[in-house]
Amino acid sequence: MLKISLDKLDDLFAKIARDRKLYLPVMRGDQADFGLWTPGTSVCLDYLNTARSIKDFFLPQTENIASFKREGKNLSVIPNQEAPAPFVVFGARGCDVRALDVLDRVFLSEPVDIFYKAQRENGVILALACAEPEETCFCAVFGIDATEPLGDVVMRIVGDTLFWEAKTPAGEALSNTLKDVLSEADSADNAKAEEHRKAGKSALEELPLSGLSLDGWDEKDLLEKFDSELWSKMSHACVGCGTCTYVCPTCQCYDIQDFDAGHCVKRFRCWDSCMFSDFTLMAHGNPRKSQLERFRQRFMHKLVYFPANNDGMYSCVGCGRCLMKCPVSMNIVKVIKALGGNKNV
Repeated sequence: MLKISLDKLDDLFAKIARDRKLYLPVMRGDQADFGLWTPGTSVCLDYLNTARSIKDFFLPQTENIASFKREGKNLSVIPNQEAPAPFVVFGARGCDVRALDVLDRVFLSEPVDIFYKAQRENGVILALACAEPEETCFCAVFGIDATEPLGDVVMRIVGDTLFWEAKTPAGEALSNTLKDVLSEADSADNAKAEEHRKAGKSALEELPLSGLSLDGWDEKDLLEKFDSELWSKMSHACVGCGTCTYVCPTCQCYDIQDFDAGHCVKRFRCWDSCMFSDFTLMAHGNPRKSQLERFRQRFMHKLVYFPANNDGMYSCVGCGRCLMKCPVSMNIVKVIKALGGNKNV
């Protein structure tokens, strides 16, 4: 394990950013979010969760795919061949790192999404262990250990020191380039790091949602759950704004659109939401015409359909963003409680 004093972090950031882009939590207004580091950037490492997840770096909200140009009767297709630059994401929490496993199942399965694959191959994740999680967090429900996030490097902030431990070949390779700013930890440091991990474990166990259970969320009684009258009661409050899908680190729905740029037509993809009335709109209409149907689809997919097709992996990581951001406080926890086996949690 390696370490660096917090007052020397700018040296670490400068070293990392010499040959790749470095993104880390910065304050934007009254909330922390990931931003590009440059000398003088005010970094915020005492946040509990960023407003948006690290999904943005691997599946951008908008992304150019190709351009089309016509000259007379000739039509040329110009693919987007811009190779992504190597980058590092510093300070990702365990929930966001697990979310990439969900996205990998979607975009790295055949047929592989070449744009997502390129971003994954060029990105290195420096994960930050949690010691004081947000009260809206419930990642442990999905088997995530926030004190041991599965990044290329796992970091802990204990007192005035940041501890650094490489976990993958990519993490080792990066660590080898930073030997002049990172120093070796000793046995006393290891003891401090272990105490930090235990404190984080205790904090996770005391969270309000630590007793949330997924009992009842499986393929059994599927039609009974699908036809439940509770969907009508819960979806009535939903305004279909799509906020939950845009802050969610695992939502992967997108649309493909063309834009007339004058000299050519640009084709791009952009995030979409199953909560929107025009989602999957086709010539004959929309297969889900009511808010109830769209609301039900979102949660059935995350809690039943996706795990049924992905070895039991849920398409939720318990980050709590939808709990904090939903304008009407209608979120996945309320759905889990209402239709699962723990209504009194």
